[in-house]
Amino acid sequence: MSILQLSSSSLSFLSPRKSLSSSPKSPRTIRCSLEGTTVTERKVSATTEPLLLRAVKGEVIDRPPVWLMRQAGRYMKSYQTLCEKYPSFRDRSENADLVVEISLQPWKVFKPDGVILFSDILTPLSGMNIPFDIVKGKGPIIFNPPQSAADVSQVREFVPEESVPYVGEALKRLRNEVGNEAAVLGFVGAPFTLSSYVIEGGSSKNFTQIKRLAFSQPKVLHALLQKFTTSMITYIRYQADSGAQAVQIFDSWATELSPVDFEEFSLPYLKQIVEAVKQTHPNLPLILYASGSGGLLERLARTGVDVVSLDWTVDMAEGRDRLGRDIAVQGNVDPGVLFGSKEFITSRIEDTVKKAGRDKHILNLGHGIKVGTPEENVAHFFEVAQGIRY
Repeated sequence: MSILQLSSSSLSFLSPRKSLSSSPKSPRTIRCSLEGTTVTERKVSATTEPLLLRAVKGEVIDRPPVWLMRQAGRYMKSYQTLCEKYPSFRDRSENADLVVEISLQPWKVFKPDGVILFSDILTPLSGMNIPFDIVKGKGPIIFNPPQSAADVSQVREFVPEESVPYVGEALKRLRNEVGNEAAVLGFVGAPFTLSSYVIEGGSSKNFTQIKRLAFSQPKVLHALLQKFTTSMITYIRYQADSGAQAVQIFDSWATELSPVDFEEFSLPYLKQIVEAVKQTHPNLPLILYASGSGGLLERLARTGVDVVSLDWTVDMAEGRDRLGRDIAVQGNVDPGVLFGSKEFITSRIEDTVKKAGRDKHILNLGHGIKVGTPEENVAHFFEVAQGIRY
């Protein structure tokens, strides 16, 4: 049997459900043919492990699980309404009630296979003695960027139970709400990406400050990287103990490094995180995402993570060949596709799924949903994705 047929004559098993509003809690049976074979999908019982986790393990499943980065956010009218009442991002992301409400907004509408915590990778900074804020229209601002060994010595180790108890509370409640109908996802920032924000004082285009520190005072940067590494190990374990069933590590800015510098300033710390977490939580899937990672794919796999999330600049088929079939992949539809027609969105989903194959693939975008994305197009993405059958 072939992995997947996507020709126009065999799209019957890729046809979306007729109604997105039909409740997944209602018993249903979908039959579709694949080269003479009948596939039957039945209601998932409450005790069945979430589809996303089964996909990571390489189990035989009927379709790829699907969720979208930034699926809870500014493109949703319900989120925009809530922002009018709570205009501060930190107010929204540091209150357990609001975190749960926002995290569940896309779940209630689209029923994704992953429900990710509404938060920010910079959330731990205050607990590490690094004052910051996230300002509308400007993004993150670090008030006193560390510039010396003395400054780095003032950075404290992160204790999530003390600094972000709302994260643990929100994850517990999300797990209770979602059950095993979807996987609850946590996330953290990678050491180099967190260090970049902190040293640059916020977002950056040229990364001049972090590179100046890396190449003129590498010991200072390594000291900061180690503090973030130790803290993120603790934070991942805390999220897992609170209910997260998988955790995504965002190393968004690591691809600003050359391969040789990635091997010094990012790779060792990512490996350290994975090795330490696997010692205490061996069954916790770890997903690694780095934007623009085409030049570093093989090195990302060397971190030991369970899943590499590809951005849209990497051809999915080529990415799978480069990574090998032992590691799961996530992605990687261009988020800009969601501004296209429904037919165009469908074709890109089909292309991605065909190239990924039927084993160890989580369907997602290659980056977060963009501001202004039509909500009805996101609904169409999920409808098509959830109707796919291998």
